[in-house]
Amino acid sequence: MKPFEAPDFFRIDDLLTSEEKEIRNTVRTFVNKEVLPIIADYFQQGNFPSQLISLMGEMGLLGATISGYDCAGLNPLAYGLIMQELERGDSGIRSFVSVQGALCMYPIWRYGTDKQKQWYLPKMAKGELIGCFGLTEPDFGSNPGGMRTTARKDGSHYILNGNKMWITNGSISHLAIIWAKNENNEVVGFIVDRSLSGFQVRDIDKKFSLRASVTSEIILEDCRVPVDHQLQVVGLKGPFSCLNEARYGIAWGAIGAASACYHEAVEYSKTRIQFDKPIASYQLVQAKLANMLNEITKAQLLVYRLGRLKDAGQATHQQISLAKMNNVSMALQVARTCRDILGANGITLEYQTGRHLLNLESVNTYEGTEDIHRLIVGSAITGIEAFR
Repeated sequence: MKPFEAPDFFRIDDLLTSEEKEIRNTVRTFVNKEVLPIIADYFQQGNFPSQLISLMGEMGLLGATISGYDCAGLNPLAYGLIMQELERGDSGIRSFVSVQGALCMYPIWRYGTDKQKQWYLPKMAKGELIGCFGLTEPDFGSNPGGMRTTARKDGSHYILNGNKMWITNGSISHLAIIWAKNENNEVVGFIVDRSLSGFQVRDIDKKFSLRASVTSEIILEDCRVPVDHQLQVVGLKGPFSCLNEARYGIAWGAIGAASACYHEAVEYSKTRIQFDKPIASYQLVQAKLANMLNEITKAQLLVYRLGRLKDAGQATHQQISLAKMNNVSMALQVARTCRDILGANGITLEYQTGRHLLNLESVNTYEGTEDIHRLIVGSAITGIEAFR
């Protein structure tokens, strides 16, 4: 099959700086060389390719937007392009980097003490320490404010009790950012070392989606966490600010998955012969390809503008929600259409489309479901919250 060419119908490349294009191209090469040759096997086996962690650390992909602490200090648009290319490889690879940077390194950088930043961030940037993010619980996903995990002060420690569910990187992590409610019913965050007594991890197996990613449950039973491991933030604004960083990256990443499927479907349709000619010559197939290019192009323009707004400090969480909602839904529909064009071949791991399709079912749910983001946008429109 012809080497990957990203769709760029409106010449968005012309709007990127030379540095942004160089970063994008470097990660694209990495994905072509290190990810694509192995990812189908890891997906089938249900394993995460952990050998990629140190390589991604060396490339500066972990905590890429953080300045200092051995981090790359890239602008939001360059970071988005990284997420796009990683998810072109697999959503599980992008998820790892997104959790490590946006959900674990970011809260330490924004809410941590100087001592916490100096100790954790350089090691996490290199991939020497892996983090996970404990917010979602078995009974509370879209409503994190209902969490039951508690943090009770006991001298120089907090005692944590509760369960966290659907935790990416759980069993390969060295630390977790755990959100809990204190005695005043306030949401507080902690850096919890996995080696602590009372911290247990159980992997979630038998997944059909994000198989090349580690997904776990965390059980906290009288886990004693030193007071100086608490983050300096109170309330849901703490975890929500982290989620906004992750959602921004997902909005870019989804374009990578959609572009991989689209490229595969275009090339396949040119070589698949039916009724004595390639199926690309039929009007129905061309209409599908045109519709997919249309949707991918709109998504590209959306995140380009969002990235520039974010760089200027002007992006709102509602704008990020709209981008995540639109782009992941778009990518899922593109993957389904491409699977249809590939016919029976679309369900095999010889092709990428089926793997992306299954992964995107999870991406459309985590970091806020499509419906939750629709309600966030609806609240911005009307000034009325429909959550309660």
